[in-house]
Amino acid sequence: MRASLSLEPPPPMSVSRTVQSDLLLVLVTLLAAAGWMFSKEALVGLTPLLFIGVRFFSAGLILGLVGGRSLKALSIGDWHRALLTGLAMATAMSFWIMGLSLATNLGIGAFIASLGVVLTPLMARLLFGVRTAPTTWVAVGTALVGLALLRLEGGFSLSASDGFFLAAAVAFSVHFNLNSRFAARIPALPLTAIQLGVTGLASLTLFSFLEPAPVWPGWSILGWLTASILLGTCLRFFFQVKAQGMAQVSHAAVIMTLEPVWTALLGSLWFAERMSPLQLLGCCIIFGALLISRWRLLFRRPIDGQR
Repeated sequence: MRASLSLEPPPPMSVSRTVQSDLLLVLVTLLAAAGWMFSKEALVGLTPLLFIGVRFFSAGLILGLVGGRSLKALSIGDWHRALLTGLAMATAMSFWIMGLSLATNLGIGAFIASLGVVLTPLMARLLFGVRTAPTTWVAVGTALVGLALLRLEGGFSLSASDGFFLAAAVAFSVHFNLNSRFAARIPALPLTAIQLGVTGLASLTLFSFLEPAPVWPGWSILGWLTASILLGTCLRFFFQVKAQGMAQVSHAAVIMTLEPVWTALLGSLWFAERMSPLQLLGCCIIFGALLISRWRLLFRRPIDGQR
C-alpha cells in the first residue's frame, strides 16, 4: 500500500539531496514489489485474511511504538480522520490479498492493482467534486486498452483474481484521496501507524468470521511473514515517508509508478512467470497510462488547488 504525497511543495534541494531521495524512492518501489513475493510465499501456509491481519497489525504496532508521542498528540478529529483512511486501506488490502491468493501471474495482478493511481482523479471528482484534468480521461482510456490486451487472448474474460485486483484499485483510489486530504494536517508517522493498525484489526475481524481456525504454518512460512512485516511494510513505509519528505512531488509521483514493473520482473525471476507478447504490450500500455495520469504533477500544473 502507498502513503500519500505531501500537498505542500518542499523547499529547494541540492543535487545530492535530490539524488538521495530518488534512490530511496526506487528502494521503496523495490521493497513494495518484494512484498508481493513475500506475501505469495506466506500464503502457502496462511489464509489470506489471517496473513494480512497479522502483517498489518504487527507493522502498525511497531510504528505506533516508535511514534508513541506523536500518537498522543493527535486530536479527536485527527483520530477520526486517520481511522477513516484506515478503513479505506483495510478494504483495499482485503481485496488485494484475495486477488493475490488466487493470482497465477503477479506481474499482471500488479499492473491491474496499479490502476488505482489512474482512478484517483475520477474518485476525487465523485467524492469531492474536483474538476478532472483532460489527461485523466486519456489515462483512463489508455489503461482500458492495456487491461483489454492483458486478457484478450482466448477471448476477453476477467479471472476472479482480476476482479479482486480491480476492486482493490477502486478502494485504493478512495484511500489515496482521503490520505491526500488528511496528510497535510496529520503527521505521517502516526497517520501511517493508525492506518496499518486499523487494516490489521479489520482483516483479523473478517478472518474470525470467514476463515477456518489457523494451524501451525511452519517456520519457513513464519519467516516469510516476518519479512512481509519488517521489510515489505515497516521498512518500506519508513523509507517512503522519509523520501517523500525530501522529494519534489513530481519526482515521487513518477518514481512510485515503478512498483508494478519491479513486481513483474521479480515474478518472472522468483516464480518463473511468463507473459505473452500481447500481455507484455498490455502492461506497457498500462504503465503509459500511469505516467499520463502523473503528467500534470510532472510539470506541476495544479487544478483547483490540487498538487
